[in-house]
Amino acid sequence: MSNAKIILASASASRHAMLSAAGLEFVSLVSGVDEDVITERLSGRRVDGGDIAGALAEAKATRVSTQRPEALVIGADQILVCEGKVLGKAQDETAARRTLTTLKGRWHSLISAAVIARGGKAVWQQSETARLHMRDFSASFLDAYLAAEIPGVLGSVGCYRIEGRGAQLFDRVEGDQFCIRGLPLIGLLNALRDQGALPS
Repeated sequence: MSNAKIILASASASRHAMLSAAGLEFVSLVSGVDEDVITERLSGRRVDGGDIAGALAEAKATRVSTQRPEALVIGADQILVCEGKVLGKAQDETAARRTLTTLKGRWHSLISAAVIARGGKAVWQQSETARLHMRDFSASFLDAYLAAEIPGVLGSVGCYRIEGRGAQLFDRVEGDQFCIRGLPLIGLLNALRDQGALPS
């Protein structure tokens, strides 16, 4: 672990899959950052979703980077904003049903942020935004969707995985698939090349 060149400060299966598919060699180390505390503090200051996502990503990256100062540590986070309100992750099926009912027939934004830290300090950061319109699905569809996807989607803002069954929730999507899945991947890969961690 101490000799790892790249560390992902996250337990996210989606982010792990994206980095692995892109050919990166890395290890994962959970940051232990209390996301709720940071989100609550920033939400009271009238900052936008991008600021919250960026702050969370930086907190995760720098926390792990202080433990592994020689590595490039990637922190990432994603925020969902619908009609000016930030929606958090659902903790159970009842909350997931409430989230999806709120998003039904509306546009929402997914803001994905990533930070690279080294030696306990951020050396790069970027955020991207995608917009999605959730279709006006039926009650029977929602019941079948939740039966199939719970508990897997409880760790995802919006309660869906766009790379799977969640694609059926939408009738319009504007933005990068990597962003929707939780990572500004192309920018991150460019930054890792700039940092000498990937071949140019």
